This record gives sequence, C-alpha cells and structure tokens, in this order.
Amino acid sequence: MVFYGFHGVHAEERSLGQRFIVSATLYTDPALDTSIRHLADTVDYTMVYNDIKDTMESQQFQLLECCANAIADKLLADYPLLTGLKICIQKPAVPIKGSLRSVEVEISRQRA
Repeated sequence: MVFYGFHGVHAEERSLGQRFIVSATLYTDPALDTSIRHLADTVDYTMVYNDIKDTMESQQFQLLECCANAIADKLLADYPLLTGLKICIQKPAVPIKGSLRSVEVEISRQRA
C-alpha cells in the first residue's frame, strides 16, 4: 500500500509530506480457516486498507515506530479475529546524506 503522509522528525517532512509504503501481514486462528464461507467469517481486507489509509493520511507522527504502533493498535482493537499482525512501513525519501533505497520499521504483535 502506498500513501502520502506527513510523518518525520524534521519540520520539512511534516509540512511537505512524502510517500510511505506499508505492508501488513495479518494472522488468524488456522483452526477457523475451514469454516470461512462468508466475508463476515473473516477479516475484511478492504476495511483494513481503509483503516491503515486513515491512519497514514489523517495523522502525523514524528517516528515511524509510533505510526506502526497506532496502526497495530487500531487493527487489533477493530478486528477480533486477528491473533497477531506484522506492520512494516518504508520511507523511500530519507533526509540522510548517503546512498540508500529507503528506511523501514517493522513491528510484530500478538493478541494478549
């Protein structure tokens, strides 16, 4: 998923904005997999996308870690079928002198 957001430590990043690439891996109980017959039986990834989009585009975070944790908190609160998740946020345009493709943060969470 690619979003345009206003996240970063530097004021310029929060005022000009930039692209962010988000990957979400969602885990459910494998014992329930064979009983999935309808969308209500599983996690609606369209809704997950909209929740991630809303967090990325309507909020500002200085740190990608805070952003990833906000996404994780939202998804775990809203989707009771999730047993765990992994959120990865890449920032392709980084104000660092040097040659690099991007920086990224990845967090993993299990439902308590």
